[in-house]
Amino acid sequence: MDKWRGKVVLVTGAAAGIGAAIATRLVEQGMIVVGLDIQEDRLKKLADSLSSQGKMYAVQANLRKEEDILAAFDWIDNTLGGADVLVNNAGLLSKSFMIDGDTENWRAVLEVNVLAVSICTREFLKSMKKRNNEHGHVIMINSVAAHTSQYPIGGMYYASKHGVKVLAMCLRKELADRNSTIKVTCVSPGRTRTDIAGTPPPEWIAMEASDVATTVVDVLSASPVTQICEVIMTPVPTKFTIY
Repeated sequence: MDKWRGKVVLVTGAAAGIGAAIATRLVEQGMIVVGLDIQEDRLKKLADSLSSQGKMYAVQANLRKEEDILAAFDWIDNTLGGADVLVNNAGLLSKSFMIDGDTENWRAVLEVNVLAVSICTREFLKSMKKRNNEHGHVIMINSVAAHTSQYPIGGMYYASKHGVKVLAMCLRKELADRNSTIKVTCVSPGRTRTDIAGTPPPEWIAMEASDVATTVVDVLSASPVTQICEVIMTPVPTKFTIY
């Protein structure tokens, strides 16, 4: 991780759960973290708690509003000289069946899980190009839902996560076509103790948010010629077979 010390990383959905764990670990690793989240108070509290270990900036943004995302990237470029790493972590969950699904809930899931990921990635790449920086990294915090459909409920969530997997695949090809060394990685956790789906009961086998954060550090620590394209994480033992 020495190559990333002093570099800027943007983490979306950084106020809680996996995003907060990632922000914390990257501050500990010497990176300058910009946390993006709609929960301003919670985000600032996390930033304050990390002030003795390093630097985290709290930037409030509603990822369903493109103008908020654009403003955040402008602030990062003008204040910090741009981000070197983007962690697309923010996500929403849909638990409805198709027969009784709520359109507004579906729209929110797609806007946060797919469209906001696309906008953030576009703005990150535009900034990198403007700075002639080809040594960045885009990390998508995806889900095992991108690789399977274990349950009949939550089809829109599954669809959004499958979409992120395909976006990452296409982006790798796009970057390779222009001989860019910017890396793209999807990290797809299974059951994890976070608020997004309701914290699993203590007796359930589940990973912690810190486990995902450790994997992000591992991915960023790969050699310059190594691109880790996909990481699928599940708790052990698990009855779900992804492949």
